[in-house]
Amino acid sequence: MTTIPDIVKILTDSGIEANEANIEVKLLIEHFAGFGIADILMGKKLDSDKLKIVEEKVRLRASTHKPIQYIMGFADFMGEKFIVTPDVLIPRDETEILVRKAIEIINTNRFSQVLDMCTGSGCIACMIAKLTKATVIGSDISTDAIQIAFKNMEKMGLFNRALFRKSDIFSMIREDEHFDLIVSNPPYIPPQLKKTIQREVSFEPDIALYTKDEKGLEFYEKIITESVQHLNKGGYILFELGLGQSKEVGQMLKNNGYSKIQVIKDLSNIDRVIFARL
Repeated sequence: MTTIPDIVKILTDSGIEANEANIEVKLLIEHFAGFGIADILMGKKLDSDKLKIVEEKVRLRASTHKPIQYIMGFADFMGEKFIVTPDVLIPRDETEILVRKAIEIINTNRFSQVLDMCTGSGCIACMIAKLTKATVIGSDISTDAIQIAFKNMEKMGLFNRALFRKSDIFSMIREDEHFDLIVSNPPYIPPQLKKTIQREVSFEPDIALYTKDEKGLEFYEKIITESVQHLNKGGYILFELGLGQSKEVGQMLKNNGYSKIQVIKDLSNIDRVIFARL
């Protein structure tokens, strides 16, 4: 009979690091077999049929390197489980830096109107709506992404707090709509880097990852340029950054009338978030 160590070995043999393989198998067992730490402590045995389902999922992960979040259909982010499919990016830990800074600014200034541009799964919009009193509009060019974001909003019970709209940047944001804060984790990977990207990332939507320009700055420029027409005076804009983009994005902000420009580094000491005030 197949054992849990046998299943872990399927992953490690495919090149997945041992610690990561153990974590992933634990997640798959919890999700597909409903078997957790409490069951182990109580001396319960894992049903062989359920273990077989877990083995099938592990073999899929090992053979394709499809991200475990897409296999399970959800991703953990800031203590919530967000529905994800290959139509949206998998929320990453680095994005929590962006969300927490946005929440801090909103609560400090008692802001009430927020725009989350390139919303994807809606994780940013939903967490801001949950942890502040603001109303958040999440916009995205992808109809499929908007549908996923709406499901996440429903799941979290954020009706009339997190709203979603299909929009190509500001195309469907009305002239009379103004916001206290605009936040975005836009596509920022230059197209020439696509061939060097991790195998797992190839499952994520190109439209949410890659720009058409060689520096990955296309969306920062579009959003910053148009944002001044929709941001209230004294309002803030925040972005997640790609590698080596902070100086040029900072200059764009300065050129468009923003001040108090600040950068936050991630745990790897990389410039990860930039924010500024209009």
